[in-house]
Amino acid sequence: MIKITFLGTSGSVPTKSRSLPSVAVTYEGKTLLFDCGEGTQRQAMRYGINISSIKAIFITHMHLDHVIGIAGLVRTLALYRRTEPLYVFVPKGEEKGITALLNFDKALISYKIIIKPVKAGEVFEDKEFSVDAIKLNHTVPAYGYVFKERDKLRFMKERCRSLGIKGRMFSELLKRKSIRLKNGKTVRIGEVTYTEKGMRIAYVTDSRPSKDVEKAARGVELLIHEATFADAHRKLAIERKHSTAREAAEVAKSAGAKRLLLFHFSVRYKNTATLIKEAKKVFENVQAAKDGMEIVLQKGT
Repeated sequence: MIKITFLGTSGSVPTKSRSLPSVAVTYEGKTLLFDCGEGTQRQAMRYGINISSIKAIFITHMHLDHVIGIAGLVRTLALYRRTEPLYVFVPKGEEKGITALLNFDKALISYKIIIKPVKAGEVFEDKEFSVDAIKLNHTVPAYGYVFKERDKLRFMKERCRSLGIKGRMFSELLKRKSIRLKNGKTVRIGEVTYTEKGMRIAYVTDSRPSKDVEKAARGVELLIHEATFADAHRKLAIERKHSTAREAAEVAKSAGAKRLLLFHFSVRYKNTATLIKEAKKVFENVQAAKDGMEIVLQKGT
């Protein structure tokens, strides 16, 4: 089960109902934070995210609406007596900028902060998942990210039952890769298992539509894509290197994504009805994210 919580869905400046960009992905008790706009730590507390469970923070780019909240967050974690290292990922070349932000008030940080420069490809791995970076097309160096649950080996329940495989026999199969049954027959693990493909989530902001994104987001369960502008402001989107809602939908369609969540909205739109209407002309399974919105992904749902 993967839980995605939208902590902030506005772009550039906050509104009364939308905080600045940040999305939490929680898996097996570990939380990954994608961007960390102003007020992220309070939003996390408000929407039930345990900030002490944050293992890593992935910054797309160094515009302040995506990163300024990290300064307060790391200090609060120190006051909470954190001891576990915290990984912070930033575009390569921006290490000094993030270091200055983290150390701005000379607060005593009691745990290790490990800053990792990002370039395209795998940037983080854990036993249960990994994260890849995608080069984006923005006004400054920027990267999107793809969370990838690892594939899992599953037993064919009916097949195992018919062969009399039960109890400790499963662990023996996993360890030895084969097992001898009471009737003398040897069963190999490949005969009674299958591979369940891991789920994937792509996080893309701020960027013009991109073939790199389409390739990286191929077949993802969820594409979280910025939709800063409507069609009426497409010229602005091009000038400022953002995307319209329709363009986000075109990326989702080309990538074969199963579901599209729009976010990072310009404050000029009082509601997202126009953005959704324009996106749905291209890609049907689309929603507009709201602060506090929670999505749970499970196999078969």
